[in-house]
Amino acid sequence: MPEEITTADKVGSVSPARYAEIVAELRNLVQTASRIQFTIGDYALEVEPMRESGGQERSDGLFTVKDSLFRLAEDIGVSYKSLSDNRWVASRWPQDRRVSGVSFTVHRIFAGIADEDERFETILTPPEGRTRWTPDEANRRAGRQVVKPITPQEKVSAIHTLAKDEAVAATVTGDLLRRPTVVAQVKQEDKVRAVEELTRDEDVAATVTGDLLRRPAVVAQVKQADRVRVVEELTRDDHVAAEVTTGLLRRPDVAFKAMSDDTARHQVNHAQVERGRQARDQFEDTSPVAPAVKNIDRSVEFLDLVTACHAFVAAAGRVVPGMRDRQLGDDERIIVHENVARVRATLDWIETAVDTGRVDVDGELARLLQGE
Repeated sequence: MPEEITTADKVGSVSPARYAEIVAELRNLVQTASRIQFTIGDYALEVEPMRESGGQERSDGLFTVKDSLFRLAEDIGVSYKSLSDNRWVASRWPQDRRVSGVSFTVHRIFAGIADEDERFETILTPPEGRTRWTPDEANRRAGRQVVKPITPQEKVSAIHTLAKDEAVAATVTGDLLRRPTVVAQVKQEDKVRAVEELTRDEDVAATVTGDLLRRPAVVAQVKQADRVRVVEELTRDDHVAAEVTTGLLRRPDVAFKAMSDDTARHQVNHAQVERGRQARDQFEDTSPVAPAVKNIDRSVEFLDLVTACHAFVAAAGRVVPGMRDRQLGDDERIIVHENVARVRATLDWIETAVDTGRVDVDGELARLLQGE
């Protein structure tokens, strides 16, 4: 009985004893088939000997060789490929080196071993625990893909072969990525490449990015420069930017650092003034008490103006007498004269506003008031 079948109630639909009979009969037929294939190869070699020695049948590319072998294949009713294969295998195994009981298939697999001594020795040394070579064991020894993979590397090779088709590869990849234990064993750089490929679609990228940004541990590992770029991209929408800025300015440390920027501080001040103006315009346009409040505002403005003039006169009356017998330097006199000019311009502006109600500021006055 074959060593592969030692204990079993049935093999397929037959008993172990019947299975052993079938194996014995088929081995005889395989042995006969092997002799036939070698014989076909020997005759093909007689018609067209190998033109060069080596591990591959390169001479078959010659037109005359192919023409002769093709005619022979047609005349005996076999394919050119089968005939050519038998010829090459026969050339690799001289008759005295062919092993009885070893199939032509195994001879063909080992025919690829370039070194003759290694080739002839290998076929005589089956794997430990076996009395003969099987095609899978021969392929494994020759470093070729096996039909029934056993080791992890053999299984990986089989998967790669099956996944050469893009549709099959996509389906297999999707199934594997649903298995957390599998994903956990993928190298980090491979995970990164996979994510980059899977997020080429903008919609997918947007969904994944949103999910990732909800994970504090992930965000904590993002470089500061990348975080800034992300925030800039996410706040291009004015509504989003306004909501985010409001939230940030409620954080004292953030607000303090932001106000250290002159442009940011100016924009905030401008926004406050503009917001107040809009609120006042809305009040004046919609509130029934707006006229009365406007009269009060005018009275307040009048009092503010008189107070400002009084404060200036009082301050001047207090400071100027203290300059008795004091000689100012040239630079000091220039500064005082510049400020006096600003005061005169301001007084002219006040008079114009009081007499005409016009408060417009021309360019020259604006420069004076700004100290330019």
